Amino acid sequence: MSDELTSQLKELAQAGEAPASVSGAEIRHRAVRRRRRRTAGGVAGACAATALALVLALNPGGDGTDRSPAPATSPTGTPTTPALPDVTVDLSRRVLTFDHIDLPISSGMLKSPTPTGRMTVTAKEAVKVTSSTVRFPDKDYTVKLPWVLELSSADGTSTTYIGTLTYDDNAPGKYERTNGWIGLRSYDAKWLYSRLRLGSVVDIEGTAPTGEGDTTGSGGR
Repeated sequence: MSDELTSQLKELAQAGEAPASVSGAEIRHRAVRRRRRRTAGGVAGACAATALALVLALNPGGDGTDRSPAPATSPTGTPTTPALPDVTVDLSRRVLTFDHIDLPISSGMLKSPTPTGRMTVTAKEAVKVTSSTVRFPDKDYTVKLPWVLELSSADGTSTTYIGTLTYDDNAPGKYERTNGWIGLRSYDAKWLYSRLRLGSVVDIEGTAPTGEGDTTGSGGR
């Protein structure tokens, strides 16, 4: 190797050993700043991961659709359905129906019609003593009616009863013979009395037809 080449190599090596243009203090300062940036970046990454996990927990579907919470369901009142009656009385047909069985009746006459509407059984009497006016005008006498169910409307404005029409067993189903209550044949009244309870609901509807008995005076009460 020539002396000239050797000299050039030494100069190149010396040039590579030249001191750094940045001082040691500056190098340390830069290293500290780099560590801070790494720490801040790590914290930001952790926060982002936590936020992502929270979003996934709140929206497990992860389908990217915005979903607002379902509005709270407000309670709605259930309409009250009237109770079905235990007994229906059709004055126009002269029929009382209980448990799909029709019983013939006699109701109030023209001057003393049977009250209509919804009623309940408020009392039961095996024998009820009443006063009665029959075919002879102005003649009163005492009569005992067996198997009596007393009825009252909810507001207390109407009262009547169902019982045995002892003084005219032929009237039920044929003509009106009472002064407002509902008369049954003896065995029908006893059968119904044994099956209805206090609080049983009775619906009375229709209008009694004008017929025999309307002009002959009042029946028992």
